[in-house]
Amino acid sequence: MTKKVVTLGEIMLRLSTSDHKRFVQSDSFEVTYGGGEANVAASLCNYGLNGTFVTKVPKNPIGDSAVNHLRRYGVDTQYIVRGGDRLGIYFLETGASMRASQVVYDRAGASIADADVSEFDFDKIFEGADWFHTTGITPALSDKAAALTEAALKAAKAKGITTSIDLNYRKKLWSKEKAREVMTRLCQYVDVCIGNEEDADTSLGFKASGTDVTKGELNLDGFKDVFRQMKAHFGFKFIASSLRESHSASDNGWSALVYDGNEFYHTKEYNVRIVDRVGSGDSFASGLIYGLVTGMPMAEAAEFGVAASALKHTIPGDLNHATLTEVKELMKGDGSGRVQR
Repeated sequence: MTKKVVTLGEIMLRLSTSDHKRFVQSDSFEVTYGGGEANVAASLCNYGLNGTFVTKVPKNPIGDSAVNHLRRYGVDTQYIVRGGDRLGIYFLETGASMRASQVVYDRAGASIADADVSEFDFDKIFEGADWFHTTGITPALSDKAAALTEAALKAAKAKGITTSIDLNYRKKLWSKEKAREVMTRLCQYVDVCIGNEEDADTSLGFKASGTDVTKGELNLDGFKDVFRQMKAHFGFKFIASSLRESHSASDNGWSALVYDGNEFYHTKEYNVRIVDRVGSGDSFASGLIYGLVTGMPMAEAAEFGVAASALKHTIPGDLNHATLTEVKELMKGDGSGRVQR
């Protein structure tokens, strides 16, 4: 029977500059749609699972376009609520070399931020579900969105469904103090916690000593110390972090570390030339979830997640269109980029 994974969050209209242009140079934008939890649902559908996405979008043609974008990739959208004022927007200027990418948000007043718990029937939504996933972005949108996220996590746990959260701290949405207050409350309902070195500190207050992301250096011992603290505090079944060594905006080292309370596992590292890094964390999360929900051992699930997200860096847009076969081939070592005939 096909595994069902439910995700909850915001989907946004993404407007991107083309050809690495700056905003000030651009006369037009490339249009797509995306958002952390929507990206995860689409990737899981791509791997053959039932990805079900839950959100609220406006009842207008832009809301229709966002929903249709997900439907074309097989995402189950039947529980998306319609209403509210608008779809959130974000603008992306893709950097290169030493020039960093820039994101400008225009998402205040988005429908999902004003969604009420009473609009969602979680008993029905979680019927037959094996996994529930959300991120720290959704509760950052508003107090109502935080209450909705908490209600979903509680409902999933009550049904014995495995729950995961990607910490995904966004400083443009809320303060560290607010994030720590809300995320500490939410994480008591979480089985699998995903987050990088910055997120563990900003969202939960756990700091990886000896790691400075601006230097492109990693200290695995610091991560291990943080993971042990998180395990002791929350009792997570698995803790995972993607590890990005940022040599420039164009070239990164990419791997992951996972922990099950007994064993640490550090994956192989990929040297990636970046086409589009937005959604790379989501593609790691979806790959890890795919591995764990289909019964892979922790190490294999982590390798799947890293291979999937390494491939995502080469694909424009929010979604990861790498196929199951491509991910498994890369896991076996075929990263040559040779033409497949």
